[in-house]
Amino acid sequence: MGLPIIDHGSHIVPVIVGDPVHTKKLSDMLLERFGIYVQPINYPTVPRGTERLRFTPSPVHGSSEIETLVRAMDQLWAACALNRAEMAG
Repeated sequence: MGLPIIDHGSHIVPVIVGDPVHTKKLSDMLLERFGIYVQPINYPTVPRGTERLRFTPSPVHGSSEIETLVRAMDQLWAACALNRAEMAG
């Protein structure tokens, strides 16, 4: 999907939004529309311009939950007109 994910070898998956207002808005919409809770991480926890959503998947999250999350993120990312990461060719 081209979302700007930081892969640092942990089970925590940060997705860079880059704007505090959109970060909070995405977090709220995921919970309200899809029942998915995700932490919005803003300044001063992270530097300005690197605001992110911090996902913490666990062994109890199955393929159907992951698919629901992926579809929700795709819809909301487009609705907020956020940039997607460049895809490596």
